[in-house]
Amino acid sequence: MRRMLIVLLAAVPAVWLHLAAPRVQGAEQALAATDADRAGCEALLHVRNLTLTYAGLAEAGGVPYCYVKGILPPAIHFHVQLPLPRDWNGRFLKWGDGGKDGDLDFADHRVAAGYAVANSNTGHDNGAEPGSSFARDNRQAEIDFGYRAVHLTTAAGKTLVRAYYGAPPEYAYFEGCSTGGRQGLMEAQRYPDDFDGIVAGAPANHYQDMNAVRVWLLQRMFRDDFAGALAFDTDGDGRFDSVRKLEILADAVLAACDGNDGVADGVIDDPPACGFDARRDLAELRCPGDVDGDACFTAAQIRTVADFHAGPRDRHGRPIYAGKPFGSERQWAGLFVPWTGNGFAPGAVRLGGDHLNYLFYDTDPGVAPADLLDVTAPPDRTATPPEWAWWEFDIDDVTAGKGDVMKGITDAVDPDLTRFLLEQDGKLIVYHGRADALVVPQPTVTYYQDVVDTTFRGDVAAARGRARLFMAPGMNHCRGGAGPDTWDRLAPLVDWVERGVAPDALVATHATGGVVDNERPICAFPERAVYTGPAGGADDPAHWVAENFTCR
Repeated sequence: MRRMLIVLLAAVPAVWLHLAAPRVQGAEQALAATDADRAGCEALLHVRNLTLTYAGLAEAGGVPYCYVKGILPPAIHFHVQLPLPRDWNGRFLKWGDGGKDGDLDFADHRVAAGYAVANSNTGHDNGAEPGSSFARDNRQAEIDFGYRAVHLTTAAGKTLVRAYYGAPPEYAYFEGCSTGGRQGLMEAQRYPDDFDGIVAGAPANHYQDMNAVRVWLLQRMFRDDFAGALAFDTDGDGRFDSVRKLEILADAVLAACDGNDGVADGVIDDPPACGFDARRDLAELRCPGDVDGDACFTAAQIRTVADFHAGPRDRHGRPIYAGKPFGSERQWAGLFVPWTGNGFAPGAVRLGGDHLNYLFYDTDPGVAPADLLDVTAPPDRTATPPEWAWWEFDIDDVTAGKGDVMKGITDAVDPDLTRFLLEQDGKLIVYHGRADALVVPQPTVTYYQDVVDTTFRGDVAAARGRARLFMAPGMNHCRGGAGPDTWDRLAPLVDWVERGVAPDALVATHATGGVVDNERPICAFPERAVYTGPAGGADDPAHWVAENFTCR
């Protein structure tokens, strides 16, 4: 893309003529907007090759900018946040989305730093079509959500950048996590010339398997009148009000594996190396006579724990998707367990309860019932349209290929990144929390290894020259958790693309009550951070600073 700048500069008309090199905005640049600023922004409504609905001034962090909204037919609504010409750093950023999207997301902090930022609703409005319902009998909406909206929004955003500043962006970046991580990998695979660099966090790129498995896990929790549910009714009113079992389970897993990395910090550094076995290690916590209690586990509950950790297999024993990582157990209460703490609506129901109705099968099996939690109510087949419910799902449909058409639209699993990484000289940073219970981390490691094998013929050193993976111990989904989870996701990519400084490690911090209490490097895979500080001080929080750890 950078090689095309001279040609593009000569070819594109402009509302603003602004050819400054990339620069970082300073405090002295945060000046009040002028009448000329307002007029220049509003003039964008006259751009002839985009359908725009609004152009006017707004603010991000007290810094004025030009805000533009538009439509990409048939149903993609997008917006672009354009720093005033004196504040622009010469860079374009496509901001990624989360969940099923359906709204316009802002990246004010990036705009305040001088980035021109674009985002879209990915082709639907969740205020009218919540959850997955936007995809009901709507292949165009599925394609827009799967990949089309991000690419077209990027193209439209760059058109506005050229019109507003009189020059194309010198560098173009993508930043996103979860659905945004999937979008980033999809861009690298389908549209390799859109970006110079992509940062893809916790990518939900095995999209269909991931959502099918969420439903399978819910079925484990709800089956047999909640016999395997990891919660307890302490007062006998028929409502689970305690998840003490999960606290006990989490403590047992930590006791088994926390010290494997030589640092007792409440973080499991390498979950795949953890040898915890629910049937063996919870044996002393079995409920006497298999009668359920608040601080013990029945046989059915131990089976549920084992299922969560192992992940699903079909009836022929074929694995479908990785299990929940060791160290993620405290998250299960919010995601999978119906109890008073989540209003009996665990996150997996909200996120995936209607996914299989509209986004998995080539032909939708029916609309979701109004009550996604009443598994005793038979779906109404005589209704118009007929109903179908997640508890009817058969996991064998995955390996039978019944979701393959939608996989071709939504999954971003092609490991051949030759066009983006080699031909376009792109750079890719992927990160994932080791304790992520929502989008589990092991498939991301496997995907990266597939990229190494396919794109670089197994040459790890060559792969690290273009694409790097960072696995964050103890981090939950995109952020949060017991381990260090905070760093600037974009800055290391910018340094790599523009200055050739590849990130060997990301220095991340963890804070409690606003006070940093853990800091260490997150090393580029396959290396891990090893404690090399003062002898005998590995378990002392005072020594949990980056300089006391070495990537090896």
